Amino acid sequence: MAEKIEEKFHCCISHEFFRAASKNPNKVAVIHAYGGARIFRELREKMDESGFYHDQSDDFIAGRRVSSYPPVYEGDECFTFSEILDAVDDLSSRLRHILDGGDDPNLIRPKDYVHQEDTKDGKTWELSGKVNLIENPARIQNVNSSTKIFGICMVPSVEYIITVFSVLRCGEAFLPLDPSWPKDRLLSIISSSKVALIISSGSSHYTCNHHHLNLSNWLVDQNYCSVLNISMKANLKGKFGQCNLGWPCECRTMKTFCYLIYTSGSTGKPKGVCGTEQGLLNRFLWMQELFPLLGGEVLLFKTSVSFIDHIQEFLSAILTSTPLVLPPFEEFKANPYYIVDFLKAYCISRLTAVPSLMRSILPAMHGPSVIQVQRSLKLLILSGEVLSISLWDMLQKLFPDTNILNLYGSTEVSGDCTYFDCKKLPTILETEELNSVPIGVPIPNCDVALVQELNASREGEIYVSGHCMSMGYLLNSTFMTSDHVELPQNSILIGPSIKNPGTQLYFKTGDIARQLPTGDLVFLGRRDRIVKINGQRVALEEIENTLRDHPDVVDAAVIHHKFQGEIGYLVAYLVSNRTDEFFKLLISSVRSWLTRKLPPVMIPQHYLCIDSLPISSTGKIDYAILEGSEFLGQEILNDTDDSESVRCLKQTIKQAFCEALMVEKVMDNDDFFMMGGNSITAAQVAHTLGIDMRLLYVFPSPSKLQYVIVERERLYKDDMSISHDWEENSKAQKHSFLQSFDSSISGPSISKSPERPLQVLSGHNDSSVSSKYLKVDSLNSSILSEKRCSWISNLDVSTACSFSRCNMVMPEGEYEVKDQCQASWSVEIPRNGKGYLHELWRVHLESCVDASPLVVIHGGHMYLFIGSHSHIFVCVDAMSGSVQWKVKLEGRVECSAVIVGDFTQIAVGCYKGKIYFLDFMTGNFSWIFQTGGEVKSQPVVDKRRNLIWCGSHDHNIYALDYKNHCCIFKISCGGSVFGSPSIDMVRDMLYVASTSGRLTAISVKALPFSTMWLKELGTPVFGSLSVSCRSGNGAQTSHDMLLG
Repeated sequence: MAEKIEEKFHCCISHEFFRAASKNPNKVAVIHAYGGARIFRELREKMDESGFYHDQSDDFIAGRRVSSYPPVYEGDECFTFSEILDAVDDLSSRLRHILDGGDDPNLIRPKDYVHQEDTKDGKTWELSGKVNLIENPARIQNVNSSTKIFGICMVPSVEYIITVFSVLRCGEAFLPLDPSWPKDRLLSIISSSKVALIISSGSSHYTCNHHHLNLSNWLVDQNYCSVLNISMKANLKGKFGQCNLGWPCECRTMKTFCYLIYTSGSTGKPKGVCGTEQGLLNRFLWMQELFPLLGGEVLLFKTSVSFIDHIQEFLSAILTSTPLVLPPFEEFKANPYYIVDFLKAYCISRLTAVPSLMRSILPAMHGPSVIQVQRSLKLLILSGEVLSISLWDMLQKLFPDTNILNLYGSTEVSGDCTYFDCKKLPTILETEELNSVPIGVPIPNCDVALVQELNASREGEIYVSGHCMSMGYLLNSTFMTSDHVELPQNSILIGPSIKNPGTQLYFKTGDIARQLPTGDLVFLGRRDRIVKINGQRVALEEIENTLRDHPDVVDAAVIHHKFQGEIGYLVAYLVSNRTDEFFKLLISSVRSWLTRKLPPVMIPQHYLCIDSLPISSTGKIDYAILEGSEFLGQEILNDTDDSESVRCLKQTIKQAFCEALMVEKVMDNDDFFMMGGNSITAAQVAHTLGIDMRLLYVFPSPSKLQYVIVERERLYKDDMSISHDWEENSKAQKHSFLQSFDSSISGPSISKSPERPLQVLSGHNDSSVSSKYLKVDSLNSSILSEKRCSWISNLDVSTACSFSRCNMVMPEGEYEVKDQCQASWSVEIPRNGKGYLHELWRVHLESCVDASPLVVIHGGHMYLFIGSHSHIFVCVDAMSGSVQWKVKLEGRVECSAVIVGDFTQIAVGCYKGKIYFLDFMTGNFSWIFQTGGEVKSQPVVDKRRNLIWCGSHDHNIYALDYKNHCCIFKISCGGSVFGSPSIDMVRDMLYVASTSGRLTAISVKALPFSTMWLKELGTPVFGSLSVSCRSGNGAQTSHDMLLG
């Protein structure tokens, strides 16, 4: 490429790359972030140590930085644009040399390889990699029908980027092959596409211990094709010589396609989508015009190569001379929470993610660590899944200065064909009631039409054409374009058309949408049975066909069940020729069968055996019945296993597996990943057990993981053993005691509800799917029936209120409770009655707990808030024991928390003198107020004035405005404030006592607040104050103060 080239305007990706790399030869192009990852591990270890706080983390990270722009840390590996340009020159020449029949020292050929020369089709070997075209002749003119396909089996790495540019430089097509795919699926795709060569990498960036496949051996041994092993360190240093290849855009015949990506097909077989260079360039140039990259930003390459979005992740950086950070892929994949570390430390400017990933990492987006991310992150691109209004609302509050784009598309349309700028959403929501964020309008050079349904106003199926459209599908080396049709008459064009609609073909997406008055489209659903899971398209028919191939499965049906419109999971219904007693063995066998043939995202979480599948009047499977809650309820299995009699570490691990995989039961030697586990569910298990996630990859079964935890950490050994004899003796009393407990509940706030069946799936299911958040440290988070937990089932949770120390009750929306006794309930047990305490769930707080919990009922749910000496503060679902969010404060928590008057924030103090205001739903820090001493006093809510009153060991009491986040008043109390103050709402007085023995009365009727009187009690006061009300009338009501 050293020769002078003629400047061409966006003619091909190869020219774009050459121009960008030549202008900035010495600039860092790619950073393998090994050093950053190691620093994060060390930092997490230090964060667990006593005396190391969040505000020290910035100094710790900065001390390891060796470059400010782009951010580079000790141990990182950097590659400049000139190095990548030289490597592309070298590999391009080698690939062309191999295609012409030449040899290479790093090429491994099959044993029976025979090179055939001068055949009719040109020079080739036993798998030619040539594609046959069956297309509309009017659409294919002057194209190259013998495009060679190169399989690239690598994780995101500098070698992967170099290989893609090298294949494009040769004028051929690349096929991304995800090394984590099952072997059967890899071989099937390689065979179907007839790849000419597979390129693999020995890069240390790939460190997976679970899915690592030795391609050089087993692919070649099975005579599939030749394999070329490359490495930036070993053999991509320009040794081959100068590149003398012609430019792809200057060829007389236009190449048919430049990449092949396999997706799940509605026919039941994976289909290869043949994408074009025109589509990739159009998508790149549009984004560069809308949100230009000027070279001063830093981007992140973290998406799997099986997902089309990964192409734009590295193209947008390399073609604009922008540094690109690559986390160690397997470590990042194992724990998605690490993305927050990389966003912060490397000052990432632009992030592309699926909504489910953003939702999963929200618990880690809190505290001081998110401030740097808020500064640097300029653009958040969400695609691949429906973006809910609730998630958008959380994200825009978390990143108020970040532009959020919602993109829509598929692999068939180069990834994206419409876009919506979320800045417009607040205006739209003023007049429209939406559940999801609109998918917007077409990007330039893309035609989008809405083919209307009968009697449907501006609602119909989305058709797409233009530069973004792929060439078609590849199946057994043959093109198919059955989804490319002419535009019907009853269609609405969304935006201006780039051509006459009657002269071009359109791709039928199968997606149904509605057009808003603003012109934006809103996604409504699918016409077929294709769903999106973690951003990846899944055809349910493909899973069903794979299940039917199992020797013990007669028939099968798979549905995608959504819970509360947010959480989706796969349920498989099996008709088997085996008897019921072999059900569990069958499920284990079926799971193993699927994991060998399908990617993890396509493995169902639930399996149900039924006698026959319901049939509709047309003779087809009636999926509506399978998806109905009544049918699911009928299929509940009453499985009373030993979960209540065995309380040990292994059972805890099994329960964590069940929660993450959403299955009913896990055996001692079941492999977590063979059962369908992936990186997100593995992160959940690690979070639940409080272990390093890498242990799960090395020891993936409950028995192995139990052994290593006991031997290496001895975690939970004493806390989780309960006598088996005691459990057996108490079982006989359990049922009668709970019945008497249920009948004894009384009070106006308790509403008796009729018996109702559990709304859970049968067979292998975990009801923990009801939570929108990860289940952390919960020993038993299954849904509790009325008989197991009658106090919960009979408690009226329709009214929002909170319960705290001393049975204090605060309802939402009122200034005070006129009679606190009305809001409480009691249980009367006869003096000679016997019972026992039954553990419903347990959450590990890592250290001792001094404070009382705060219980909040809101939105039909009950939450418990509690902190400990480990600095941890958590929000727990009080019904299931699942942790909704967890934060780590800068000091140990020794006081109870309160919820503010509008139920939006939780206020709690810590030993470092800080009072935290945490978002009620997410745990994000809304405000932090610093006092001059330890905070051991529970704050008190003054709803009338929107204040929180809280004392400190600096001898002051503070009035904090929780809406405007400011301190409006403080006064010295003469000593440390241990107990909570008390407010007399009738007289507008606040009383506070201190360890000096002083009692202070403050008038809070109007600002400025003032001291009304002082009283020296002569003895320290450590307890909280209480103002009691006795019945009276009007102003004659008397008030007594109780001191402790």
